[in-house]
Amino acid sequence: MIADKAVLRASQWCYRGIWGAVTRWLLVPDEPPHLAGADDLSITYFRPAAGYLRYLKFYFWIGLVAIDVALTIGWIAIFVAAPIVGVLITPLALAIIILPDVVAYIAIHLRYDSTWYVLSDRTMRIRRGIWSIHETTITYENIQNVSVHQGPVQRYFGVANVMVETAGGGSGSKGEGSQSLGHTGLLEGVDNAEEIRAMILEKWKTAKSAGLGDDLIHVARSTAAASTWKPEHVAVLQQIRQLARQLAHSN
Repeated sequence: MIADKAVLRASQWCYRGIWGAVTRWLLVPDEPPHLAGADDLSITYFRPAAGYLRYLKFYFWIGLVAIDVALTIGWIAIFVAAPIVGVLITPLALAIIILPDVVAYIAIHLRYDSTWYVLSDRTMRIRRGIWSIHETTITYENIQNVSVHQGPVQRYFGVANVMVETAGGGSGSKGEGSQSLGHTGLLEGVDNAEEIRAMILEKWKTAKSAGLGDDLIHVARSTAAASTWKPEHVAVLQQIRQLARQLAHSN
């Protein structure tokens, strides 16, 4: 349809300028979230896959065609019944048909470009939103379950969702388009869901085992500074911690 081509051209032409204006006016950060205290070399930054943008556009075009066809038929009916009125309302009809589609198309790109996923050794953070920026931070020690969900349309576009549930979290609908609920983090539209799930589980295991014996070592070092414990005692506790980690990994 002519309206569809006009929507695509107009949206592509003005998106770059609108993205700059939105990020400037609404103070939307164009950089990934920073995790304080984390080693930058161990942090993984990524966004949803390109297939996720095509997935969102798929539903956009379905809605666009359905609505625009209905509006166009209505406009043609008026034009046939009253040609003069049809001519007079043509600019208004085109504006009603095209402008909402342009806004919706741009909103899809803004949603995609403002979504970030960040994984460090200790925590993960999810950021999304333009008008209201929502960030979810999850500590690996609190994770209870990591699952992958993929509907038939997502499968066609080669993307899936990774759902991370923490202690006390409740999961709602896990189908396509589900959102973060309570103690739940949702990584939408990734093309390597199983790899991300394995990465999170590995970090979870490391974080769980890293805590074994850490408190004892800290206490021992503090006490050693007061000359109550000797360095040999601290070394023994370090060996116990290492053994505990090995046993945890073997299980």
